[in-house]
Amino acid sequence: MNGDRNMAQPTPTTPRAPEPTAATPRTNAPFTSTSERPIAAVQRALAVLDCLAAEPADLGTNEIARRVGSNASSVSRLLATLARQEYVRRIPSTGRYRLGLRLVELGQSALARVDLREVARPHLLALTAASGETATLSVPGEATPMTVDFVQSPSSVRSVAQLGRPAVPHATATGKVFLAYRDVKREPYGEHAGIRPGEYADRALVAYTRRTITNPRDLAEELAGVRAHGFAQALGEREIELNAIAVPVLAAGGELVAMLGLQGPASRFDLGAMHAVLDRLREHGQQLAVHVAPAH
Repeated sequence: MNGDRNMAQPTPTTPRAPEPTAATPRTNAPFTSTSERPIAAVQRALAVLDCLAAEPADLGTNEIARRVGSNASSVSRLLATLARQEYVRRIPSTGRYRLGLRLVELGQSALARVDLREVARPHLLALTAASGETATLSVPGEATPMTVDFVQSPSSVRSVAQLGRPAVPHATATGKVFLAYRDVKREPYGEHAGIRPGEYADRALVAYTRRTITNPRDLAEELAGVRAHGFAQALGEREIELNAIAVPVLAAGGELVAMLGLQGPASRFDLGAMHAVLDRLREHGQQLAVHVAPAH
């Protein structure tokens, strides 16, 4: 005989979610729609931030959606989430958006961890003192180099550098060094060495001035010269009144770790002035290379 069969059975209930503990902290849900896949949502959010970073003017929701190839309602939700966390800022008077100050905090935090800046600082100071022009330190990214430190020219007429500013690869001296050396350990030199498939070789390059290299074959020849001579120059190719020269900073195994550059007004920093300081620029690049390790 089963003595339990006449006992009242408990009414089924829906299990309650556990309260947050130290091991499971309460967090704000980063996504507004449960139907969105988290990875795809993150990619869209990053695309929105990149879109705002590439445009100096504030942008509206519809314009951002068009540029990133998404629908306006999805972009609107992303913008609202980013605005709450101060990654973007909505301008009440126009309803348009710009990048938020939270990104400045993140950028400064990242830069503070780049030990290369501390080691390179004396070299930048020496280069500016010797040339009178703006000296820059850049590091290679996945697709572009980025300025992480600089010493401004003391002249009233000068080239103004910006921290965190990516260089246009095919139209700047730093960018050409980046393209010429970035794959030195991964692929043999060839006709299009430095130009990855689908990146430049199959399409025309953007012309920023009448001097910008726009033909991929011409760019490949330019990069071969950069590797052969160990430096790159840009003569009015990104901005018509700006000239620049740059050298690679290579780790012991030949990996590109950084780029040292000098830039100045074309009226003063002409070919003669650039080549007069080239040996000194090379020396500082080699000296800096002794103290750096390849990125992993």
